[in-house]
Parts: sequence; structure tokens; C-alpha cells
Amino acid sequence: MREIITLQVGQCGNRMGQNFWELISEEHNISPDGTHQGQCDFKTEKLDVYYDESFKSRHIPRAIFMDLEPGPIDSVQGSSLGRIFRPENFVNGKNGSSNLWAKGYYTEGPEIIDAVMDSVRQEVERADRLQGFQISHAIGGGTGGGFACLLMNKLGEEFPDKYVQIFSVFPSEVCANVLEPYNAAPFFIHSQDLERSVQVLDNDALENLCVRSLKCATTPTYQDLNHLIASAMSGMTCSFRFPGQLNSSIRKYVTNMIPFPRMNFLMSSYAPLAFQAAGEYKVPTVENLFKEAFNSKNIMCSADIRQGYLIAGAVSLRGAISTNEVEEKLSETKKDKLTNSVSWISDNVMSSVCNVSRGIESERDATFMVNSSSIREIIKRIREQFTSMFRRKAFLHWYLAEGMDEMEFTEHDSHISDLLCIYDLQSYEDVFDDEADFEYDDYESV
Repeated sequence: MREIITLQVGQCGNRMGQNFWELISEEHNISPDGTHQGQCDFKTEKLDVYYDESFKSRHIPRAIFMDLEPGPIDSVQGSSLGRIFRPENFVNGKNGSSNLWAKGYYTEGPEIIDAVMDSVRQEVERADRLQGFQISHAIGGGTGGGFACLLMNKLGEEFPDKYVQIFSVFPSEVCANVLEPYNAAPFFIHSQDLERSVQVLDNDALENLCVRSLKCATTPTYQDLNHLIASAMSGMTCSFRFPGQLNSSIRKYVTNMIPFPRMNFLMSSYAPLAFQAAGEYKVPTVENLFKEAFNSKNIMCSADIRQGYLIAGAVSLRGAISTNEVEEKLSETKKDKLTNSVSWISDNVMSSVCNVSRGIESERDATFMVNSSSIREIIKRIREQFTSMFRRKAFLHWYLAEGMDEMEFTEHDSHISDLLCIYDLQSYEDVFDDEADFEYDDYESV
């Protein structure tokens, strides 16, 4: 098997991870005590990817939960699924991070990083053929931002050849915490690696989806938002966990979705939200799934993919679906909706089909992942928030007191500026057009 170890960092990451494990345990018919319920062989065929079977026939998740304070960890342990995890895979500090990136990276984080890495090594030893890691966190917090960066550096040092899939909640336009821009900026440096893909999420877009598509009568709760994220995570990983007509892996996604090492920020959407909201009892067609999944309004972050170039994409479908129908609808969608694709990458949208549906909640669903230059909108917004505070040295003394240097902030700003230039694909298109015209002129002259 190609095992995947999940790492949940910080309060937001632990909540996301808890919802993810609740959802896939339900899909695989795993009870809260770790035993498999049911007789479906196909649901256990690739169960070892995310679960480790113990000598008592219990299926234990390959998951590690960590935080710099005990509260979020206690919440996971006290949940309905808390008994299924290994007790030694819960690691927490005592003092918290006070929403400071520097505490998570320089002072409080190093105190528990050895314990976390010990748990990681033990899980790696239990795996036969480790595929990589899956990280859930929020980049705007002290633990999710600072400690997650420290963890990624340690994973890069000890497991440089393993792929890392990161699910990151980015700060919203109106920051919930005034220090979020300072905490988020360093992430862009520490996440830049060929073997790392970053799924960008934000609460503003998720709340809009709950209100507009799911028709929530009240203000969406974090549980509602995390369920949306878990649904997308389930769709992205279903081809790792179940047999299907076109199976995939982290390696395949990273290879096809990231043309350059620093272009590793991806966006995603999930369908069918509208069918669930409207109370439809019929099974959505492939056309319905494509129409909703490729709709820019359903992207789970505040970026409009119609305003930028589409670099690469991947759509993962579940249920009783014909691959011929998928290829036919994908070809139509490329012509109708994906007209802003870059000209220097041919056939830049891949597909995978998993025969196993989510069951009661949805008999067919689709998850669309896209690498688009429109991610510049979010990166640019974070940089503007960062520079507006750094220009005035606001709140800087809290970070300097924890061991940071002012030059680090300058480096963060410079790195984000370079990243924005990389995602300015208009220059790529101009160069490509000039080269094409030059080659054509030479051919005519011959």
C-alpha cells in the first residue's frame, strides 16, 4: 500500500482533521472503536492507506494531532471518535502561542517538536511504502502558522523524498486577528518546495457557499465550514482510498498540477451542493456535476478563476459514472468554460473516477482542483495587509521579543513580491507568442 500520514496542527487544523476522519470513517464503515462494520470488500481493499490494522483487528488512523495548548487536543479526545486514535499521537504544549508566529517557530514550538517527530517516526515505521504526508492548519495563527512552518522544515530534513499535501485556511479579507498578516507571510517561504502542494481555503468563501448554495437559514458555524472542507478533502483523496476506473495518487496530482516549484498554490470546489440544498432526491448527472464544480462561484477561496489563466486542473468524480461520459463532458467544458487556459500547456486538465460513492449523502459527486494565476488576488491582499502594518512597525516588538529579526520581515515581503511576479502569467503568454511568431516567420522565409 501507499500509506499517507495526516498531521493536524493548531485549533483550526485539529477541527478540520476531526471532521475529515469522521467523514472517511463513515465512508469506510469504521466504528468509533476502530472495528470494521459491514461486508463490503472494496471498502477495505485500500484501507491501509489511511488506517493501520492492529493485532486486535482494530483499524487505527495514521493521524497525529498537535497544538501548543491542551484545549483543542482535549476537544478531539473527548469527541465521539476520540477513542480510535493512538493516545501517544496527541501532543500538546502548556503555554500556547498567543497568536504569535514567532512563539510557534522559535520559542514554544521547539519545546514539543521532538515529541511530534518521535510520533511521526513511529508512524513511518508502521508504514510499508509511505507515500507522503497530509497537513491541515490555518496560516494566520501562531500554532497553525509558526509551528506548522517548523514542522514542514523538519519533515523536509528527515523525509526529503516524500510528498506533502497541505490544506491551509488563509486569512479572510476582514481579519479575525489583527496579527494574521504577520503570521501568514512567512508561510509563503516555508511552503515553497517541489514536493508540496497547498490547497487554499478561506472562511469568507466557505460562508458564502453555505449561505448561497446550501441555503443555511442561520449564520454558518465552524462545524458547517469544516464539513464543507472535509467533503472536498474526501473527494480529493477518494482515489487514494478506494479502487476505481482511473486511480490516482499524491505524486500524480503534484506532477500534473505544479509546472514550477513555486507555483504550488491550488484551489478547489465541490459538487453537488445545490442538489443537497434543494432537497433533490434524484441522482445528479455528470453534466450537473461539471456545471457546478467548474463554476467560479463555488471555489472555496475568494478568487475568481475567470480573471486569471488556468495553468492546470484535476477533476475527481465518484459514483456509477462512465469514463467515456466523463471524457466527453470534460472536452465540452474545456471548450465552453476553460477558454482562459495557458497556451503553453496542452491537455492541462486530468480526471479520475472512483466507483464508490459517499452513500446516503451523495450517490455522485465531483471535486475540482485548479492551479490558476487568479490566486494572485489572495496573495496580493495578504501582502497589502502585511506591508501596511510593517511600514509603521505596528506590533513588531512582540515578534522581536521572541527572537525574530526585522530583516526577516523584509525577506517575507520580498519573497511574496517575487511570488506575485511568478504568477503574472501575462508575461509568459507574451514570450510564448513572440517565440511562436519568430518561428513562423523563419519558416515563411525558408
